[in-house]
Amino acid sequence: MPELRTTDHTARITWLGMVPQDRENIRSVGVEQAFATYAGIEGDFHAGLTRPACVRVRNLHAKGTEIRNTRQLSILSAEEMAEIAAAIDLPTLDPTLLGASIILEGIPDFTLVPPGSRLQNEHGTTLVVDIENGPCNLPAREIEVEAPGHGKTFKAAAQGKRGVTAWVEREGPLSLGDTLRLFVPNQPVWPHLG
Repeated sequence: MPELRTTDHTARITWLGMVPQDRENIRSVGVEQAFATYAGIEGDFHAGLTRPACVRVRNLHAKGTEIRNTRQLSILSAEEMAEIAAAIDLPTLDPTLLGASIILEGIPDFTLVPPGSRLQNEHGTTLVVDIENGPCNLPAREIEVEAPGHGKTFKAAAQGKRGVTAWVEREGPLSLGDTLRLFVPNQPVWPHLG
């Protein structure tokens, strides 16, 4: 029996981007297509098979320790971004300010999809959801630059809506307009959380 269940949920890529390697901040730049390698999107700041440990895993690894890179991509939901924008009193939220790789439309409560879920396009390109991308002050600073007074409320407004980090399981192309099907693990939620 397959360990991943095919769902009826699909999403369309409405925005695609990459963070330049010579970046001065977290801003990404929009692209119409990209090739996802096992290391991530070619030329992206976050690409690599490994990465230095950061605050996301500080309770496991000392900062700078080399670890597997499961943060190759930052994927957000257009619907959740609209909710964040409304909460911080902006008409829209620019994905470049969030350092986004992919904006999807069509999967409800996208940030809450289970870790280990897969997103696969018609070419077979497959992305694995790692964990929720917790809101931080870096996007808040960029929003504040563009819309003074609005960035400081981003972190609270983005709780549970900031999307997920992901890594590439199967290489292939990604393009604006691609449809991605969601596959979720058969595993139930561990009953000892709390």
